[in-house]
Amino acid sequence: MSPARFYRKYIKSNMFTKMLLTISLIAVLTIVTLSIVMYYFLFQSAVSSELDIQRGAVERVERSVNSKYENVKSYVNELYRNSSLGIDTSYFLMNTFNEYMAKRMSRIADNVQANTDSVLAYFKQRIDDDPDIENIMLYSAEQQYMYVYKQGSMTRLYPANATHSYIPDVMAMESQSVTLPNLWIRKLTGEPEMPLYSIRVPINDMSTYKNLGQLLVFYRTDAINSVLQGQEEPMKGFVMVMSGDGRVLFDSSGRYYGEKYMYADRLVQSKGTVDLGEESYVTTSAHSQAGYTVVGITPKREISESLQGLKNTIIIVAAVCIVVAVSIPSLVIVNYSRRTDNIIRFMRKVEKGEFVARMQDSKDDQLGQIASSFNEMLDELTRYIDKVYKAEINQKNAELAALQARINPHFLYNTLEVIRMRALSQGAQDVGDMIYSLSMLFRNIVQHKSCYTLKDELEACRLYLELFRIRYKDKFIYKMHCDESIKSVQMIKMTLQPLIENYIVHGLRSERDDNWLTITAVQKGEAVHIEIVDNGRGIEPEELEEINNRLQLAETSGESFGIRSVHERLKLTYGSAYGMDIQSEPDAGTVVTVKLPIMKEGEERDV
Repeated sequence: MSPARFYRKYIKSNMFTKMLLTISLIAVLTIVTLSIVMYYFLFQSAVSSELDIQRGAVERVERSVNSKYENVKSYVNELYRNSSLGIDTSYFLMNTFNEYMAKRMSRIADNVQANTDSVLAYFKQRIDDDPDIENIMLYSAEQQYMYVYKQGSMTRLYPANATHSYIPDVMAMESQSVTLPNLWIRKLTGEPEMPLYSIRVPINDMSTYKNLGQLLVFYRTDAINSVLQGQEEPMKGFVMVMSGDGRVLFDSSGRYYGEKYMYADRLVQSKGTVDLGEESYVTTSAHSQAGYTVVGITPKREISESLQGLKNTIIIVAAVCIVVAVSIPSLVIVNYSRRTDNIIRFMRKVEKGEFVARMQDSKDDQLGQIASSFNEMLDELTRYIDKVYKAEINQKNAELAALQARINPHFLYNTLEVIRMRALSQGAQDVGDMIYSLSMLFRNIVQHKSCYTLKDELEACRLYLELFRIRYKDKFIYKMHCDESIKSVQMIKMTLQPLIENYIVHGLRSERDDNWLTITAVQKGEAVHIEIVDNGRGIEPEELEEINNRLQLAETSGESFGIRSVHERLKLTYGSAYGMDIQSEPDAGTVVTVKLPIMKEGEERDV
């Protein structure tokens, strides 16, 4: 099945499928969005926490290196503060080692001061006090030699003549205080290739400020590692200490020591993440005087990997929530869809004419109410069809009564005309008039008109009353009044004639000479009110109540065509607001009021 056909068959015309897809899409987007937002905030929290740990590590390393730097500066400052120690240091750096030792021996022999003012003893005490020191070196710029203290070993004197090494040139160059140990010095002293960093401070003459030499202290990087390992929370990534030229003095990862860090120029742009081969968070702390920088680097990847477990948990929880959020509405919507399909199938049965079946849905929700209302509508429709059917039958019966006179109507009219002319020739004028009225009445009843009006019905009533006026000469009169504006109003044929006939049969008193009947038709609002008033016998209250009750019942088959038929046809044709009302008093007369809507030719009315 092609996607287009699948869409037309299962989605385009299926409201519940669209609803389910919409709810599912909203649920999935909402849960996925919340999961992403949750992971984002957790990741940012982890980044913030890691940056705090990173800053703490950088600060601890910076304090460690700075304390070593301050220690070395204090060693030199002590030489300046202690005059005898300063004089001894100056003599040591400006003379040969043999000359210095000869002078020292002479002073000891003369018992001039103790050994505590000896520069050699001073620095020997310093290396003994700090186990992190690997070497202390005193370089004489004047004599070009280097006196070296080594942790756990004897001191040694190394010549550093410019003809044999580059050490004098290196010492003469301006450089940062904290650097990597110089390669030429390592070769001179035979130091092993262990991770060290060097702190260098010049020694000047206090009087002339002339540079006498340099103090170099080599520190082991193990001390920095110890500082990092002493943290309560381990740091992800690594910490580096770099010299001013970008060379790595210390690297906790062990990858870059002694090398020039390739991304050193990018560390100054350390806001947010920095591309150091991969996105990384960076914290820096620079010491401008000593010329070194401590850098903490944490790759973003490592933080993401540390949150992988949490990420998997969020994905699993989100997947479960999506399944639940989609499954529950699906079950509910599928249930409603099935019930709706049942309603649609039932409606199609009704559309084909099956009015007997009823929906079986006992629930009280909207679909249950629709089913119940539809069942009630079918019941009402059945009753309405029954009423209309009966009204048509009654109408046909009325027409049949009239049509029975249509058996060869020309023969009937001709025969009546012959009888009328014979009566007139014999001088029976009354008989002739009655025959004429009867002939015209028959003609009015049997003729078919496309639009039967109030005027036509009143004319039929006049012809009918004229027969009885002639019969009850000087005992019965009638009057008719109708506004000209409503004579063209449509109405049902044989509506007023049965009511008049009812008076003639049951109400007229032949023993009296003052019998009368009036028909008045007037417009009231949007309706026509026709009143038939007589002074006949009237109706007893009990009988009148029974008649009014019978008017509310449907006419049964075989019953005579009378006032109940008129009332039922009016209601079925025009609606429950229209019909007939009977008011009567014994020996006083009867008032029959017929109410019908104003409908002109061409108009139709929905009942």
